[in-house]
Amino acid sequence: MIRPSGRAPDQLRPIRITRNYTKHAEGSVLVEFGDTKVICTVSVESGVPRFLKGQGQGWLTAEYGMLPRATGERNQREASKGKQGGRTLEIQRLIGRSLRAALDMSKLGEITLYVDCDVIQADGGTRTASITGGMVALVDALRVLKKRGALKAGDPLKQLIAAVSVGVYQGEPVLDLDYLEDSAAETDLNVVMTDSGGFIEIQGTAEGAPFQPEALQTMLDLARKGMAELIELQRAALAADA
Repeated sequence: MIRPSGRAPDQLRPIRITRNYTKHAEGSVLVEFGDTKVICTVSVESGVPRFLKGQGQGWLTAEYGMLPRATGERNQREASKGKQGGRTLEIQRLIGRSLRAALDMSKLGEITLYVDCDVIQADGGTRTASITGGMVALVDALRVLKKRGALKAGDPLKQLIAAVSVGVYQGEPVLDLDYLEDSAAETDLNVVMTDSGGFIEIQGTAEGAPFQPEALQTMLDLARKGMAELIELQRAALAADA
């Protein structure tokens, strides 16, 4: 089996994380997984949702969107349709759940962190790129809050989070699927993990025949390998001007 990109089965696409990509947000990153490009911004606002008021803790929520021509054909903006699609809602909830796992909310105080992930070019793996890049933007936003003296209870960052896709393509488990592989994959998994190797979420679907436990284990092993590389890329990006 030869992958369309020529990569080895356990090889990530070229990954780039560009910090401070926009001017105004407390944290902003352009993350590139090969030809997939996502702008991730983190904004800080005072106050929390009603269900958290008076508890002294913060909140993080995420929104996800795709530009009309991020794909091969123009898609209609969801705003012009009057509602978000099911895929969009599912992805932004995944991003929010994943990044909340990085934080101790009790140390944030009553503020809300808004993570916006906007796909400007899609070639597979937009949700995993959003989580991986959003994590770096989140750390930068926390650094800004620390400089402002807004973190009275200590550092809320518990751990780094990253995500990667794995799947079975032409009968072989592979890491970090691009669009050509994802659209033809027999099995597709999205894996979210911590920097210590713990799992936050595993989303898996057999697109064709059911996959067996041995194949699942092989895919999880590939995800662990890719995750270790992604975490190191996150740390290198965050250390660039430390």
